This record gives sequence, structure tokens and C-alpha cells, in this order.
Amino acid sequence: MTAANSLIRHDWTSQEVQSLFELPFNDLLFKAQTVHRQFFNPNEVQVSTLLSIKTGACPEDCKYCPQSNRYDTGLEKEKLMAVEKVLKEAAEAKATGATRFCMGAAWRSPKAKDMPYVTAMVKGVKEMGLESCMTLGMLTAEQADELSAAGLDYYNHNLDTSPEFYGEVITTRTYSDRLTTIANVRDAGIKVCSGGIVGMGETVKDRAGLLIQLANMPQHPESVPINMLVRVEGTPLATENDLDNFDFIRTIAVARILMPESHVRLSAGREAMNEEMHALAYFAGANSIFYGEKLLTTANPEANKDLQLFERLGIQPEDRQVERCDDGEEDRIREQIQQAEHDKFFYDAAQA
Repeated sequence: MTAANSLIRHDWTSQEVQSLFELPFNDLLFKAQTVHRQFFNPNEVQVSTLLSIKTGACPEDCKYCPQSNRYDTGLEKEKLMAVEKVLKEAAEAKATGATRFCMGAAWRSPKAKDMPYVTAMVKGVKEMGLESCMTLGMLTAEQADELSAAGLDYYNHNLDTSPEFYGEVITTRTYSDRLTTIANVRDAGIKVCSGGIVGMGETVKDRAGLLIQLANMPQHPESVPINMLVRVEGTPLATENDLDNFDFIRTIAVARILMPESHVRLSAGREAMNEEMHALAYFAGANSIFYGEKLLTTANPEANKDLQLFERLGIQPEDRQVERCDDGEEDRIREQIQQAEHDKFFYDAAQA
């Protein structure tokens, strides 16, 4: 076993992880950066773009989410986007430097009538040479297999927080439900994107508990998004206190140490982070970002600001090679897109 392989563990204890959080800040960052350099180029960051393909009218009660139909946040409900429009957005994302295109729909879980549309989106994105990612809520094993057959690279399904704190944030979906969806995705051969949200009033022990759940999976998630709570007026967490910036960076560093091979992503909340905080996060082991001006329904730093900071820090976007479809598959995808344009692939989100 090589020294690097010995760092891949699935048996982290609560005491070990909490001890990492308690390290002096400089010692923790040094340890995280040392681990990071054994698995990644420290001057590369993977760039993704996230598009909301169906917004609002979600029946879940996640206390942080403006898309829940239980809260009055002023968010306008939108119908499922036409496949053609989604693929146009994907092409624009690729042109501005994204290597992965992520599509999110505010569903508890997709219905049978939804699947032909989302699989057509996946196939179209893949044909462009982009990696594909989706987050559609809970998936059955059959739905995961269908997305896998379409060529989906990643599926995002966050655990959000520790099992102990979870009930304070969500009551309409259990922790077990989330773990089952992740298992279905993994069994279908799709890569897993799973992380959580910090700043929701949880303790350090809860942050450790979230990371332990992820790191002790039989296979670490390939992508681990660490979101900072975006407080949206109308949601129950709108008045939550700000998370200390150093506590956020500590969470990034511990995630890097526990899951050395995973991409650790700066996700929601980047709009509130200054350049210095971004630089510290990259040093702590973050090596993936969502890129663009909007992240589902909340603001995100402008793309050119990210590129300007990359240039100042000597960081390059990570180059990802994606296998394209063969000619026969491309023809079939074009037919699906043309059919989508004809049908518009729209239905009322409020009835979904």
C-alpha cells in the first residue's frame, strides 16, 4: 500500500474528526494542503455550472430552501424548461469555461412522465463533450438505472447535516431516504455528489457528524459540495446568525483530510465570500466551484470575477476529458431535441 492510499479511510471516529476541528488553524491548513497535494494539482480548480430546470413548488419543508411551497419567499414558480433551452444554456456554459453542467429540479422525486425529458437533457449535454450532473430529489433504483443508461455522470443528493441535527431542519424526508437514494445512484454506476450546508445553527459536533457520514461510506462521494447557508427572507432560517468564516474554512480543510480523492466544492454562499476567503478555501483543499451568476435561486459571484481571481492566484480551470457519443447516438439525440422543440416539454410546475 502506498502512503497516499493509506490516507483513504472509511472508519473515522467522532473523536478523531472533532480533534481535527480543534487543531490550531495553521496546523489544520498545513495538514489539509499536504493531503491535497498528494492527490490533486493544487493550482487547478474544477469548474461547473448549475441551472435550475424547474423552479419552486417543492413539497418538502427544508428550512433553508426558498423553493419550498411552504414558505413565502417571493420566488416565482417556473415550469420545467424545454430540452432545447437547457441545451442552449449548456452550450453557453461550455463556452465560458465550464466542464460540468449540473441541472436541478425542485421535486420531491421525479415522476414517470418527467424521465424522458431529463434523460434527453443528459444525452444532449453529453453530446457536447460536457460532464453531466443532475439533482432531482429522491430516486428509485429503476430511475437511477434509467439515468445511468442515458449517460449521467454525477447525481447530487446532499445529506445536509448530521443525523442528529437533521430533524431540526427537515421533517418531510428522512436521513435514511437520502442514504437510500445515494445507494441507488452508486449501484447504478453513477458518480455521487453529496455534501451539506453549514451555518444552520448546528454545532461543530454536527459538522463533524456530517463529514463522518460522507467519509465512512463504502466509497467516498466523488464530489463533496460544502454550502454556506444563504439566508432567504421568508424561510425559517432567515434570521440565523452568520457562521464564522474560519469555521467554514475549517470545515473545508477537514473534508479534504477525510476524503482525499474527492473534489471538495465551494457551493452556495460564495457571493458573501471575499477574495481572501476564496483563496484560503482553495489552500484548505477546495478544488471545485459552481461558476456563473446564479446558483439555482440565489446569487453567485460573476464568472469573470472568478477568472480574474484565478489569474491572480495562478490557478487554472481543471481540464476534463469527456467521452462523446458515437454518430448513431448523436443522430438520435438530435431527433429528441427536435421533438422537444415541437412539444415544448412544458407542464405546470405547481401540479408536478
